[in-house]
Amino acid sequence: MAATQTLPQVPQSHNLLKPRHGVVTLYGYGITVRVDRGHLLLEDGIGPDRRVARLPRVGHGLRRLVVIGSDGMVSLSAMRWLADQDAAFVMLDRNGSLLATTGPVRPSDVRLRRAQALANQSDTALRIAVELIDKKLAGQEQVVRYKLLAPENAGVIHRYRSELAEAETMERIRLIESRAAAVYWSAWRSLSIMFPRRDEPRVPVHWRVFGTRVSPLTGSPRLAVNPPNAMLNYLYAVLESESSLAATALGLDPGLGVLHVDTKARDSLACDLMEPIRPQVDAFLLDWITRNPLKREWFFEQRDGNCRLMASFAVRLSETAPMWSRAIAPIAEKVARMFWSPNVSGSRLGLPTRLTQRHKREAKGSSPLPLPVSPPRRENVCRECGKTIQCEHTHCGHCAIGVATKHMVDVARVGRLTSNSPEAQSKRRKTQCRNAMAQRSWKASSQPAWLTEEFYSGKIQPLLAQMSGSAIARTIGVSALYGGRIRRGDRPHPRHWQALAQLTNVLREVEDT
Repeated sequence: MAATQTLPQVPQSHNLLKPRHGVVTLYGYGITVRVDRGHLLLEDGIGPDRRVARLPRVGHGLRRLVVIGSDGMVSLSAMRWLADQDAAFVMLDRNGSLLATTGPVRPSDVRLRRAQALANQSDTALRIAVELIDKKLAGQEQVVRYKLLAPENAGVIHRYRSELAEAETMERIRLIESRAAAVYWSAWRSLSIMFPRRDEPRVPVHWRVFGTRVSPLTGSPRLAVNPPNAMLNYLYAVLESESSLAATALGLDPGLGVLHVDTKARDSLACDLMEPIRPQVDAFLLDWITRNPLKREWFFEQRDGNCRLMASFAVRLSETAPMWSRAIAPIAEKVARMFWSPNVSGSRLGLPTRLTQRHKREAKGSSPLPLPVSPPRRENVCRECGKTIQCEHTHCGHCAIGVATKHMVDVARVGRLTSNSPEAQSKRRKTQCRNAMAQRSWKASSQPAWLTEEFYSGKIQPLLAQMSGSAIARTIGVSALYGGRIRRGDRPHPRHWQALAQLTNVLREVEDT
């Protein structure tokens, strides 16, 4: 039996690696990251399709090196090269889990870590948890109210948010957060997912709606079974990596959390810090799936139904890392300041703001917070064939012809039905009665002696050809269609000749003579 042909994961034309938005993402097999003569050498790919890069120490633009998968080699000299250049290393899995992360090593204050470890013995941990969940629920309320247009769900989330002020235990905070999450994700359940029309025969039915956030494979968000949840898991993994890097940069221990309980092989504090930013990630995904179709070739389904991202598509999601790094920075610094309470001995000096550089900005009279990073451009695809097109379009040039033709046919059918409706017939009947009465009441003796049929044909009609049909229609009170016919040579009822003579200034010439 012949093997089933799979989609290529490496584009044939993309054989060069270069930072995009400060991020380089490696995937495939035989990944190599090493240093040669002061340059960082990168290589990835599948089979004969390889991508390579050679980055110097100056002008490389690299801030995040992301590796998807676990097949390859990273040398110690490469890790030192990244640390010297203040670049971080992140290792992710396409199922939305963070495998490893490391960033530049900076000196830290042991008193801050000691205060972090003792936070659960005071009310510091409770205050931090309330602060983080309050920001999260506020963001979820905004998403539900203004993007999902579900004011009832937003009202319920707002009510749960108001209960946080009275929460006195971590269990109560977790209960409020879980109940608000159930209401929040229920507003997503019926959200439809767009795919190009050509891909629809190959798209499973459960891929066409967001559905539940809980995967039937695990009973949790892990191992998503449709594209939007798989994208969300991967974006959360990128956010978690940025949260862990932010905590480490400030001298905090990413594993000592306050809201998330201690668990082996999990950075609980990083999971705490990312809670207020989750609604921003949700809003980013929501804007994507409501404005742009998803291509079938960006995803693949395993035998158990688990939906995975193709590596070439995961690269685009990795490029959002600078956005989440900038968003998490003020949150991480505020949590560090809350740990660094006045009760800490020798804490008269404030903590350094390594992430936002707020102290330097305020000293220079600038804004205390840096400007947000613009999101990377999403790939816009044709809604018929899936071809990549410009952002302001919905169809490619070839498909637009067929869509416009079908649209014209639909418009013509609707026009025929509308023109034969009882309302349209009644309107025509009234117009015909009004015209008939005007013709019966008009008398030829009221017409000026000089305004004859020959005068109209020789003087007025040639000048009407220079007028617009709408101007003629407004002058004599007829439809725009009939005004265009008069402009082209049709002769109206004689009662209109004098008004048309005035429109063409012939009446003024006759009166002057």
